[in-house]
Amino acid sequence: MIDLKVVHLNTYDGNGGAGRACLRLSNALNANGISSKVMVYYKFGQNPAIDTFSKGILAKLHAVFNIMAERYLAKLLTKAVKTPFSLQWFGKSIKNHPDLKDADIIHLHWVNHGFLSPKMLAELDELEKPIVWTFHDSNAFTGGCHVRYSCEHFHRQCGNCPILSLSGPKDISHKTWLRKQKAYSELNFHVVAPSHWMANSVKQSSLLGLRPTSVIPNTVETDIFKPYVKAEAKKVLKIKPDQFVIMSGFMPSKNDKHKGTQYLLDALNELAARPEVPKEKIELVIFGNKDEKNLPEFPFKTTFLGTISKDDHLAKCYSAADAFITPSLEDNLPNTVMESLACATPVIAFKTGGIPDMVKHLQNGYLADYQSASDLADGIEWLFLHEQPAEVQKEARRSILTHFAPAVIAGQHEELYYKLISALPQ
Repeated sequence: MIDLKVVHLNTYDGNGGAGRACLRLSNALNANGISSKVMVYYKFGQNPAIDTFSKGILAKLHAVFNIMAERYLAKLLTKAVKTPFSLQWFGKSIKNHPDLKDADIIHLHWVNHGFLSPKMLAELDELEKPIVWTFHDSNAFTGGCHVRYSCEHFHRQCGNCPILSLSGPKDISHKTWLRKQKAYSELNFHVVAPSHWMANSVKQSSLLGLRPTSVIPNTVETDIFKPYVKAEAKKVLKIKPDQFVIMSGFMPSKNDKHKGTQYLLDALNELAARPEVPKEKIELVIFGNKDEKNLPEFPFKTTFLGTISKDDHLAKCYSAADAFITPSLEDNLPNTVMESLACATPVIAFKTGGIPDMVKHLQNGYLADYQSASDLADGIEWLFLHEQPAEVQKEARRSILTHFAPAVIAGQHEELYYKLISALPQ
């Protein structure tokens, strides 16, 4: 077997879920003895293990122009809805970069915001190397949207896009679909879907329905995201040890459709009205951004932690919680769910996207009926009244160690890489 060299491509370094998942995979592969490197279009941080295609002031300015142009032009051409949409009109040619020429495997991740347009993607085929592409959202097989909800236009050729201001059979989404179709016909790549939901979505798509696809989840650092003693972790947050703590991450406005904030609010209000759940025994902890202008009123004592930059502190925050609740309406394989379970904190979420790949109903958490705030409240009540919460907590941690630990996921990727290399013409 050859010593593998893998290069991972992502637009940003750890900025967003895809960036974190990409870096976690690369670290896991390195720990398994594979030479793995992350290269990004625009680098925000100082991590020396991450390289960038935008070195020097001119290259950085060009990257900033592409990123801003993509984002603001998309806003001009879409309705006032909070559904991300990419035009993919701008891109950077990277086919001649020495690290790509030297690699055995090129592994794509999230490459929007002016990084790799369909045309630039197709150029990678000239390198004659196996290409793997992990789909962190739905954009690769749609005419522009990243989150589909109930739209099924991607089953055909897009067009009549519900997001675009000027929608019709030959609108921008249809034209983007055609550009992707042309690029994909020239580019041989293997799809990695982090969840079974994503794999099924790929199969249903008109662009990639026949493309070979493997289901391999993301991973999480189980040596960092690990359980701490709950009573001690609660002390860190200045919360009494006997309080039942509900945690949730990222607080956008009540109008943010994608994150389902209104369902969280409705569930908490219903829970507060139930006599079997004493209101004074529950506290809510929110981490991540919050929208000060549209901040909802919560029925329980609430602490806002803001953005937490240190993972070890974040792990203590998860450990302080008795339940982590995510009301997301569509998610591939959210990092927060995996992180919470790794810290032995059960998760309550809607039965949607890739969440059921991680949360097993009444075992390590609770899967509520889709868009049912009442069932979310039932999930919190189930944990609050549970006679053996420690058993649910142990199962949460065990499920991550068994199915999502770094060595497990690195091994599955390594097996795929060698399979693709062995299939190359000799």
